[in-house]
Amino acid sequence: MAERKATVASRVGLHARPASIFAEAAGDLPLEVTIAMDGEPAEEAMDASSILSLMSLGASHGDVVVLRAEGDGADEALEALARIIETDHDAE
Repeated sequence: MAERKATVASRVGLHARPASIFAEAAGDLPLEVTIAMDGEPAEEAMDASSILSLMSLGASHGDVVVLRAEGDGADEALEALARIIETDHDAE
């Protein structure tokens, strides 16, 4: 299983616009991607394509999250999703 950590860059955390952008990108992938706060057990990870899951995660600016996926292209997919999290979408 591929795993990638990312630091939330958006000033308001992973809420509203950043969560929407991320959930749409995760949903477009042919892989199941999960997200969890760093340090949480993998079995508590949530569906990364669900905006409700993302908002309930409670990830704030500067928090580290862990993305996980399995299958062909998982590393590349997680890298692309990490770039979304590591971009301050509130500054655009």
